[in-house]
Amino acid sequence: TAELLYFQLFYIAGSDGESIGNCPFSQRLFMILWLKGVVFNVTTVDLKRKPADLQNLAPGTHPPFITFNGEVKTDVNKIEEFLEDVLSPPNLCVRQRITSTAFAVAGQRLYLLQRGLLKTLQKLDEYLRSPLPDEIDHNSIEDVKVSNRKFLDGDEMTLADCNLLPKLHIVKVVTKKYRGFEIPKEMTGIWKYLNNAYTREEFTNTCPSDNEIEIAYADVAKRLVK
Repeated sequence: TAELLYFQLFYIAGSDGESIGNCPFSQRLFMILWLKGVVFNVTTVDLKRKPADLQNLAPGTHPPFITFNGEVKTDVNKIEEFLEDVLSPPNLCVRQRITSTAFAVAGQRLYLLQRGLLKTLQKLDEYLRSPLPDEIDHNSIEDVKVSNRKFLDGDEMTLADCNLLPKLHIVKVVTKKYRGFEIPKEMTGIWKYLNNAYTREEFTNTCPSDNEIEIAYADVAKRLVK
């Protein structure tokens, strides 16, 4: 059973060398493990002072990676597939076919082109507001015009949310700090999506502080000003 398995997640450390740092890929795996309900440990790794025993464990590899009963696994996408195979149920795969525009915002550097970002956010907002097929009752005389779901695929988080939410949150924090841009309030689908995420410990307890995100992008922001 899942309780007999031993997982350890190695997560990039923050600026203090100990706290959770800005790494959406680390958070993605952290969220998946949390949602799976498995017992696991998290070790933050200071990339400036990478300990020798960690270099021996995964030579040439930067976090995130996991160990499973002592075996090292390093590729994020393959780790996600592995966790889904080994730790189901619960099954976190999406039921609906999620449009690619819903993931376009996941490009972390989208904020470099504010105009392009706005267009992408509009597409994501439209997707989140549009009812999923299972929300539409074809026998009803009333049309469902706006989706009531909480997340991309329904009311529960899936692998898709573990991928998108950390990056969407980064976009929100970085654009406000360095561009004075805020996601428009009329994008109700996106705000509802984010606010639903902020009520879930699987997201909030795996998320770096806004300050860590801002520190991570400070150099990029300075280069853009020049």
